[in-house]
Amino acid sequence: MTWIEPSKAIKDFSEISGMIGNAEVRNWQDRKGKVVGYFCSFSPQEIVMAAGMLPFRMRGTGSSGTELADAFFSEVCCTFPRHCFNQALNGEYGFLDGLIVTNGCDHLRHTYENWKNADIGTPFLHMLFRPSRCGEEMAGLYRDNLAILKDELEKHFEVDISDQDLLNAIRLSNRTRKLQRELYELRKAESPPITGAETVSVMVAGTAMPRELYNERLESLLSALDGSERRMDEGSAARLMVIGACNDDPHVCNLIEESGGIVVVDETCFGSRNIWQDMDEGGSDPLGAIAKYYVNERPSCPRILGDHDRRADWIIDAARAFGVDGVVGQALVACDMYASEFYMLKPKLRDAGIPFLQIDAEYVPAFTGQLRTRVQAFIETLG
Repeated sequence: MTWIEPSKAIKDFSEISGMIGNAEVRNWQDRKGKVVGYFCSFSPQEIVMAAGMLPFRMRGTGSSGTELADAFFSEVCCTFPRHCFNQALNGEYGFLDGLIVTNGCDHLRHTYENWKNADIGTPFLHMLFRPSRCGEEMAGLYRDNLAILKDELEKHFEVDISDQDLLNAIRLSNRTRKLQRELYELRKAESPPITGAETVSVMVAGTAMPRELYNERLESLLSALDGSERRMDEGSAARLMVIGACNDDPHVCNLIEESGGIVVVDETCFGSRNIWQDMDEGGSDPLGAIAKYYVNERPSCPRILGDHDRRADWIIDAARAFGVDGVVGQALVACDMYASEFYMLKPKLRDAGIPFLQIDAEYVPAFTGQLRTRVQAFIETLG
């Protein structure tokens, strides 16, 4: 199966997501704008935006090895933080004015400690603790932690972050979510106008460029895609859903779509997990609205205890809504959280009549031939 050539708009998004120090980040800094990196999708980008700065989602894009990072991390640590840290040691993240690290997992938490010990030189470094459970009490605890982050950002960068600034940032983020939901809705079509691999590039680009500019370009892309179809050279593709963690590279979706499938929806932390609910814009406590959203309202990940059934229900509901023939679970090697999550998820998908394939891979693609064989065999079983 071969897809027609992607549009120039999608190529522009691919260029932005395909490198760390992209042109839009350089343009932002040329205008004296500050850039603050963050690792986890549970990090409150709205607070960084309210401070007038650019939030940048951390990735290991472009990394070819972890030779430098291996002096700081154990070899049994997940390769996502190792590749990200290796890029930092190589100077790829020298443009950061600040970095927010969360306790997403032990491997990620160690990144904060190693970042300090390696003296990389990032002027502002903050460890943000996100509660490991949902609930009103946990949302209140997270609000307290966000207030500390807000105070430290104001002091270090000598800015004032008002409630109105926070509300404006929330509205801007909600606009992004609305446009991204429209993009996903287009993928419900029998012949979607955009592939799963292209969608990954579009979504990742939104974490690596000024939000106003991203919204403007995404709106233009949606106008170009509306009413169009993606022509396939032969037959119909198996409709698949990809679930997992740090899927910031289109290679898995490319592999699937070169093997006879089409990825029509995902449940990943760079993808749809961020978009299904809007943040409350009408309350008198915007900081509390941000905390409530990230703790209770948006879909959680395996790092959140006691919420597996809700996550499984969401995956099954999305698979049915998008007409999915099967689900592909991508787990990074040495990620205990997703290994446990997929173990509990398999029987639920089986009971729902949804075929499931689990693939364990390193962050940087390796043994692609073996993965391709497994994916092709899985698609063949779907008929």
